Amino acid sequence: MAIELPPTPDKPIPPHPSPDGQDLALPPGSALSQEATRRTRRSFIVGGLAALGGVLGWRYLLHRPDADGTPLPFRRVLDANGRLSAAYFRETRLAPEFPKSLAREPRQNGNAGLQTPLDAAAWRLLVEPYGGTTVREFTLAEIKALPRTEFTTQLKCIEGWSVVVNWAGVRFADFLNKYPIASRSGQPITDSTKPPADLAPYVSVVTPDEEYYVGLDMQSAIHPQTLLCYEMNGQPLTPEHGAPLRLVTPLKYGIKHLKRIGTISFTDERPADYWAEQGYDWDSGH
Repeated sequence: MAIELPPTPDKPIPPHPSPDGQDLALPPGSALSQEATRRTRRSFIVGGLAALGGVLGWRYLLHRPDADGTPLPFRRVLDANGRLSAAYFRETRLAPEFPKSLAREPRQNGNAGLQTPLDAAAWRLLVEPYGGTTVREFTLAEIKALPRTEFTTQLKCIEGWSVVVNWAGVRFADFLNKYPIASRSGQPITDSTKPPADLAPYVSVVTPDEEYYVGLDMQSAIHPQTLLCYEMNGQPLTPEHGAPLRLVTPLKYGIKHLKRIGTISFTDERPADYWAEQGYDWDSGH
């Protein structure tokens, strides 16, 4: 591709059509021609320096020390977004709900944690109590025996698309009310707005093969719209969508909606998160 150089005094600015169709050209050596040439050269130089500065600035950012797998300047921006999302979060703030008739099947979007064949009969939910050592096991029947909650909300993907989905399952808070294993004192969560003072600050959720994992702050986990979900759009979950049990938390992007829960544990420190390790915001709220 040929590069057109700026005009010079011995090469006048090319003619331009006038409204009546005649070509207009600046006379060589005229004051107006010289000023136009000077401005064109200046624009050429400024544009080149700006492009060079952009390249050097980008290289500088990419070569900064990493923090959780992301160049430090970008990680600071992501952490700031997380703090803003956390400050905006309220137990009483609910994701908008929609008529069930609008529900559609979402994209499958990824199979991390789902590549091992599912043996539904052998599946168990493993829960590591806060401060305890004995792992509890729960069958799907035990989970489905708890109060059922159903709502229709948007599943929002970090890629920019969204879809309305009908979900049904057990509120995570109701599970912890029936099985008080998230507080050191063994107190149940009877009211998510007034949780026990010694409740674990974080929750880790991992697939059975440990290939996919997400972390939640406890306030998000016991939000009234956070579900241990076993039905989607009126039907049991399919393996592609996280059967037999998945996480649904509508105030978070879909990367937090872990499919096929294997283990839940309660921790004092912020747990590892699959997509946060790839450079995304750990909080992932919207």
